[in-house]
Amino acid sequence: MAVLVLALTAAGCASAAGPGWTYAPAPAASSGPGAASASPVAPKASQPAAAAGEIAIDAFDLGFRPASIEVPAAGTYVVKFDNTGAIFHDVTFADGTRIEAQAGQMAEGQVTIPAEGTTFICSVPGHEQGGMTGEVKVAGSTADSGDDHGGTLPADDVKADPNAPRPVRHDPTAPKVLEGKTHDIDLVITEREMTVAEGFVQKVWTFGDTVPGPVIRVKLGDRVRIHLKNPATNQLPHSIDFHSSFVAWNDEMTSIDPGGEKLYEFTADKAGVFMYHCGTTPALHHIANGMYGMMIVEPNGGFEPVAQEYAIVQSEWYLGPQGKEADLTKAMAAAPAPDLVLFNGVANQYKDGPIEVPTNERVRVFVLNVGPSVDSSFHVVGTIFDRVIKEGIELKSDNPGGWGAQAVDLSPAQGAVIEMEFKEDGLYPIVTHAFNFVGRGALGLFQAGDGDPSN
Repeated sequence: MAVLVLALTAAGCASAAGPGWTYAPAPAASSGPGAASASPVAPKASQPAAAAGEIAIDAFDLGFRPASIEVPAAGTYVVKFDNTGAIFHDVTFADGTRIEAQAGQMAEGQVTIPAEGTTFICSVPGHEQGGMTGEVKVAGSTADSGDDHGGTLPADDVKADPNAPRPVRHDPTAPKVLEGKTHDIDLVITEREMTVAEGFVQKVWTFGDTVPGPVIRVKLGDRVRIHLKNPATNQLPHSIDFHSSFVAWNDEMTSIDPGGEKLYEFTADKAGVFMYHCGTTPALHHIANGMYGMMIVEPNGGFEPVAQEYAIVQSEWYLGPQGKEADLTKAMAAAPAPDLVLFNGVANQYKDGPIEVPTNERVRVFVLNVGPSVDSSFHVVGTIFDRVIKEGIELKSDNPGGWGAQAVDLSPAQGAVIEMEFKEDGLYPIVTHAFNFVGRGALGLFQAGDGDPSN
């Protein structure tokens, strides 16, 4: 899977069958494929200095582990470099010392750490910008040796916590349509901590204790009764706004204080993939902090049966300090620059745990972009959408011209129904084709069959 991260962040939809480079990954002096070497840029003394200790650095695609290292004192250290990624990496220190290793190999070298500490990067073009940076600090030093932006999730002002709880995978399976014509649904608001990406814990606000909130699926004409509850243990007022409803803003959408309850009642008069969210001032902050979800209203006659159905919600996260809410100042920027772009609330979760799909059978995905500010260009690498219903406009699978769709553009608060097939076993990346966000968490995988196209 790691090779796919590189292929996507560096080369878009290019084949990931083998590493392909715009630039050679190593200088001519490198010993070539299969080799691992240490190659300081500046000449070193013929006799290595006595080592003060050992530093272990692992490289993956695209990051270092650990990205922040502390040594007890200045001096010369043995560096053990383990490239666990699927492509070539090096570790290059600020003094020019460079240790390189092919995929799956280890290398060893020495580096001198000055009293003020030092920094290191991967010098392969694009890898530093993709997150392969790190630092070495000397115990007791007050010098600032640079920010820790290690990994594929660069955050400008919030450092990853290696002791943060692991993210919990959000089940992407779309629920079945609710039976009956009237639905009483309890939505309890919670305010709690949640890991939104490896190493990053935020205090989220939720509907139903999940981010995104639960997918609600009804039929056209159904009566929906939402019992919204804001427990007294919460700190803030909250509200809810269903885009699938015809109700006055100053009626059903008013805020309720902690300890309050509200009934939000409406008839699902129009079909679509709709957003619901908190509208309490500032609505931008409440949405950016996790208060959003999807509601599916099926059209007359419902949807035809398919092999599998999934629901994917794209959103942004503007990281606040560890354990705190999303940063509203960041979210308010006129030119949005989210720290993370997420599918179903957690960065990269379907890259680490692919969504399993059958081969040569129809799969339906309900997609919603909740923003709050960035457009989505939803794309699945390796297949073509042959049916798309976007905001009520349909591309039919049996259209006479034989048309297909490669991506579906969704502004914030727009949704779509997408159908596709996977023609062979293998891995099919899920991305927004705005590739600056793929390295910030907007990457998942469909695994067709056993995932191996050679079978």
